[in-house]
Amino acid sequence: MEVDQPVPTAKKPRNKQRVLMLSSRGVTHRMRHLMNDLEALLPHVKKDSKLDSKNHLNLLPELADLNNCNNALYFEARRHEDLYLWAAKTPNGPSIKMHVQNIHTMDELKMTGNCLKGSRGILSFSKELDETEWGKLTKEVFTHIFGVPPQARKAKPFIDHILTFSILDDKIWFRNFQVDCGKDPLQPNGPPQTSLVEIGPRFVLTPIRIFEGAFGGATVYSNPEFITPTAVRSALRREKGDKYGHRKHAQAERGLRKDRRKLGEDELAVSKVFA
Repeated sequence: MEVDQPVPTAKKPRNKQRVLMLSSRGVTHRMRHLMNDLEALLPHVKKDSKLDSKNHLNLLPELADLNNCNNALYFEARRHEDLYLWAAKTPNGPSIKMHVQNIHTMDELKMTGNCLKGSRGILSFSKELDETEWGKLTKEVFTHIFGVPPQARKAKPFIDHILTFSILDDKIWFRNFQVDCGKDPLQPNGPPQTSLVEIGPRFVLTPIRIFEGAFGGATVYSNPEFITPTAVRSALRREKGDKYGHRKHAQAERGLRKDRRKLGEDELAVSKVFA
């Protein structure tokens, strides 16, 4: 009598992504609120205290290992107005350094959308990311960081929002939309209509450099069109200085023209004839 042997099934790999989120000293209230919004969106994030030194980024892989995390999001503030975001796979890399602009938090936007806290989101990437090598690498890193694993401890078994990453002007635009399945007011007895309602936050990422290792190593990609915010502010100040210099030069020339137009003292003036 033959006994059917159970067919061994391939074990499904588990998604064990955990993300360490921390910031440097000197973050403003808007940067801090953005971090809180991202922490609320990603239930698999472990938030840590601020990093004291900006020159010891090699400590971040060790901190991620101590917190049992294999990804890291590090917000680096410069001059209390510039924000840079490091997205890295720890401990072996790669890591991406980006400049964060146009930050709008949930409190500022006051959008009508809403989603369950702790729910998992669908990641939507524009097709332009697959056309470049740095775009493919960025997409893979973002998939590991922003993709919430179903086994996450704080995750809820619902999918009710979409995180979109779009490419425009060589920048990555982040948006968060709620999947709304409400009734159409024009057809109250009809089927539910699916629509997207923006929730927030929203921001723009400009990739600066991609490193082979975690927070360092060989440069894989460098953005040749990136101009630092300090250089932009310096150019604006220089332009204002040039305007001031032109204005003072015009004032000096106007004074010289006035002096040249003055007539000499007349010999037949009344003050000389009847002196």
